[in-house]
Amino acid sequence: MKTAALIGNPNVGKTSLFNSLTGSNQYVGNWAGVTVEKKEGFMDEDLKIVDLPGIYAMDTFSSEEKVAKEFLASGEADFIINIVDASNLERNLYLTTQIKEYKTPIILVLNMMDVAAAKGLEIDADLLSEKLGVTVVPISASKGKGLEELRKVIERGNFLSSIIENDFHFQTERETYQFIDRLLSSVVRKKDASRQTRTEKIDRVVLNKFLAYPLFFLLLWVIFELTFSWVGEPLAGFLSHLVDDVLVPYLGILLGGSSPWFSSLIIDGIVGGVGSVIVFVPVVMTLFLGISFLEDSGYMARAAFIMDKAMRKMGLSGKAFIPLIVGFGCSVPGIMTARTLESEKDRKLTALLVPLMSCNARLPVYALFASVFFPGRETAVVFSLYLLGIFLAFLLGMLFKRTIFRKDEEPFIIELPEYKAPELKNLMSHTWEKGKDFLKKAGTLIFSVSVVVWFLSNFSLSGMTDINHSILAGIGSFVSPVFIPLGFASWQNAVSLITGLMAKEVVLGTMGVIYGGGLTASLQNHFTPASAYAFLVFVLLYTPCVSVIATMKKEFGTRMAAFSITYQLALAWVVSFIAYRIALLVM
Repeated sequence: MKTAALIGNPNVGKTSLFNSLTGSNQYVGNWAGVTVEKKEGFMDEDLKIVDLPGIYAMDTFSSEEKVAKEFLASGEADFIINIVDASNLERNLYLTTQIKEYKTPIILVLNMMDVAAAKGLEIDADLLSEKLGVTVVPISASKGKGLEELRKVIERGNFLSSIIENDFHFQTERETYQFIDRLLSSVVRKKDASRQTRTEKIDRVVLNKFLAYPLFFLLLWVIFELTFSWVGEPLAGFLSHLVDDVLVPYLGILLGGSSPWFSSLIIDGIVGGVGSVIVFVPVVMTLFLGISFLEDSGYMARAAFIMDKAMRKMGLSGKAFIPLIVGFGCSVPGIMTARTLESEKDRKLTALLVPLMSCNARLPVYALFASVFFPGRETAVVFSLYLLGIFLAFLLGMLFKRTIFRKDEEPFIIELPEYKAPELKNLMSHTWEKGKDFLKKAGTLIFSVSVVVWFLSNFSLSGMTDINHSILAGIGSFVSPVFIPLGFASWQNAVSLITGLMAKEVVLGTMGVIYGGGLTASLQNHFTPASAYAFLVFVLLYTPCVSVIATMKKEFGTRMAAFSITYQLALAWVVSFIAYRIALLVM
């Protein structure tokens, strides 16, 4: 079996090419000794492709660059597939010149040839191959062009005989770019140097100093409208109708002859817990669809660029905005994405702030409470929670910058990819990848917790009992006084928050079990609009789930994980108290 190393800059289509070549034959883990993701796949039974981390160069010291250098230096790769952005060869070929030093056969894949053509660029691939001493294959991965030819080149292996042992040992970065400039002057011709590309025209508006921020928040608002008013919430309402008015009555008839405890376990425990969460799948998926659209279109990198000035006030670069955005999906990958930041200070500070971004797990709780207590204003209420998380991250970032992270700031370098219309297949795939964890939790963790909560809510130390005298009620009654100043001090709410440490969706699942049928009416008996909003603020800010804590411990150690738990719990109580007092005055 031969091994190919796939390498390239970020945002050049490396992941799409890897998926195209390997299909479903992929394995994901971590490189030994570091928390950098390791992806391997098989094009066929005779060829393994190792997807190396996206990097710009091999002359700095990030974990990703260290992994790439060590793998190429090990000699494991029989050849290298170096994918580059054909519309930006000057930057991309810098990495190529460094790869050449390993004296390993290279296939240079010129991706985005359609974008290069739109810029008026004509690239002589044969001459480029001759000058660099590598096999060159032009493709447009997003349109599926050239992929079959690339497969044939790999399968034939004739690139092995086309290697020219050129000397690519440059003493300085300046010498490298001088060589690249001379190379491109002979192999690239621009037909109309004055013509603006579509990306340049869009960026004149999107990155305009007066329009950038309003457009950014407008896009977020549209995504929330899609989620809570136009698509997600209506579908969730229909699904809720099927569960409450069709499935539950059917199960009631089906289990009519069974013992009361078994019927209660199925209907109140499993369906009440899992069902109260699963109905919000359309809401979660719609939000992820919007975020995936921003990522695939090329706008997300602009969002990081736009936010750089604000992030600097927190002691971070705009690049740190990416992990924060990822945190809106789930805090675990958000914290792991912080690995890509250059300095340890940036990585730690970003990881502490990521959990303040409202992850998808909290969304079902928001959606239910907003629909029950703020009908007609759901979007505004939920949007305010997301903005509150961002605002508090900003304030705490400035505080931490001046106290525990008083170090020099790092320069900001980010790739602004070309705008493109996202392909429906890729959009659906990325949405599914983000949302499948939510479904897995519903099928495993939430199911398990729902059964445990049902048991604790129906039994005392002396046997089966009324819920108000159950083990669960005793636990909740012990904790609930802490929440008296916040307006939601019932034992049911206290228990829901405790089980929410397993996963934030479980807050709603627990309520579904404890309150049983008629969850909406039960909530209205236990909350006012003011206390409901204070509860949502607490859910937004309090200690993250065990998965996040475990990731924090793995990435940064026990002390930082303990600090994260403590500061978020204190922050949640204080801000929820303030929100409740303000809400009492306003409502």
